[in-house]
Amino acid sequence: MTKRILFVDDEEAVLDSFRHMLRRQFEVYTALGPVQGLKAIQGSERFAVVVSDLKMPSMDGITFLSRVRDLSPDTVRIMLTGFADVEVAMSAVNEGQVFRFLTKPCPQETLTKALLAGLEQHRLLMAERELLRGTLRGSIQVLTEALSLANPEAYGRAHRIKSIVRRLAQAAGIPVTWELDLAAMLSHIGCMSLPRTVLEKIAGGQDLTPEERALYDSHPAVGAALLEHIPRLAPVAEIIALQHERHDDCACPGKHLPARLLKLATDYDMLESRGMPPADILKSMEADLSGYDPVLFQALAQSYGQMADTVLRRVMINELAEGMVLEEGIVSEQGLLLLAKGTEINAVSIQRMRQSAQRFQVVEPVTVRMPAHQEHPAGAAPAAT
Repeated sequence: MTKRILFVDDEEAVLDSFRHMLRRQFEVYTALGPVQGLKAIQGSERFAVVVSDLKMPSMDGITFLSRVRDLSPDTVRIMLTGFADVEVAMSAVNEGQVFRFLTKPCPQETLTKALLAGLEQHRLLMAERELLRGTLRGSIQVLTEALSLANPEAYGRAHRIKSIVRRLAQAAGIPVTWELDLAAMLSHIGCMSLPRTVLEKIAGGQDLTPEERALYDSHPAVGAALLEHIPRLAPVAEIIALQHERHDDCACPGKHLPARLLKLATDYDMLESRGMPPADILKSMEADLSGYDPVLFQALAQSYGQMADTVLRRVMINELAEGMVLEEGIVSEQGLLLLAKGTEINAVSIQRMRQSAQRFQVVEPVTVRMPAHQEHPAGAAPAAT
């Protein structure tokens, strides 16, 4: 963890005094003025604490520290000035969100204590960030593994939806943020408690009983409730909660763009799982176009022109490769579903299938979809048409 401290002042003599006074206790760096200070912040070095003068040419210390906050949010900011003005101090705290406000001349002992406190604050910020990152990573892994075990059909559907969302976002020129990617992958986490027969009936286009329909319609709210209390997942929970919202019912469509994108992908996948070809799916969805964002729908129609660049192949379990997409579920000879149709093969699923093949008699070969330009695995054969 870095312990570098950057002093920014427009007087070289002041910077020299800081270097001389503090070099034995801290890793001291200096920048002559705010322009050099911002260049230092944007460079390869990372600073735990930045100490800035208030009165500097071209940019005052408050503006400078506000820029530092935007460029390096975890850097602790300290204001040092000869102007002991209450309004200046309030502006520094509110706009630059400074950690300490010190006045000149500042005794060495006072400055040292402030710098030590700043380094400790930075350590706490970084520790909290790492804790949140680890908590988030672990929570996501637990949730996805739980879904794959509790309801392979929902897990497979989520994989397919994630792939559609990425292709649709690319066609629409929308950045695939981690929130959108995660919302797609966890879109059906609320289906963990649903009977598998409900999803099978939906995939097959069968009518649901009123009770089954109510259960299925509640899964976005259930999924959102599972996620909203996990640190940093509130935006993901909101996307999942709104994934069934129709475009013509949306009061604030600009705000709910990720949710509308997820709805398109979900509805497309539902029709595709029933065996409809892309052209028929788009025609069916166009008949109810008011339910979808028209711009996103056009992007969806364009993106599925790329399907011609893929081919179907029959492969054995030991020939599965990353990037392949299952066109049929992988099952054991006893009928146990191991991987659902639409699952995109990755390193984890390959390992899982190899382990399953040691415990079960797996029905093979299986049909997969793969890029036409991808080299065919040894022994892979074209799928029957």
